[in-house]
Amino acid sequence: MDMIITTTNSIEGRQIQDYLGVVFGEMISGIDFVRDFTAGLTNFFGGRSNSYEEELVDTRKTALRELEERAARLGADAVVGVKMDYEVLGSDNGMLMVTVSGTAVTLK
Repeated sequence: MDMIITTTNSIEGRQIQDYLGVVFGEMISGIDFVRDFTAGLTNFFGGRSNSYEEELVDTRKTALRELEERAARLGADAVVGVKMDYEVLGSDNGMLMVTVSGTAVTLK
């Protein structure tokens, strides 16, 4: 069975047996010149910035995968109470950071 990852504090139909601790997944991604240029054009002409959206989706998926791997190393069946945080870093705001945290648990 795949690991359950949820923003809720419980899992319907399942009972939490043990709390194994807080786990994190982090990913920092640099936004390159080409993405900045195409995003600038999108800002000028209007519309969605597909290059930034793709980067955000990839960064989020990587952070969630890291969270899941760390929970699995603890023997968890699930991660509950998951929260995500997004932040732009760097002197030129050229870095995107996604941090994911939750509580690793085993289920009955």
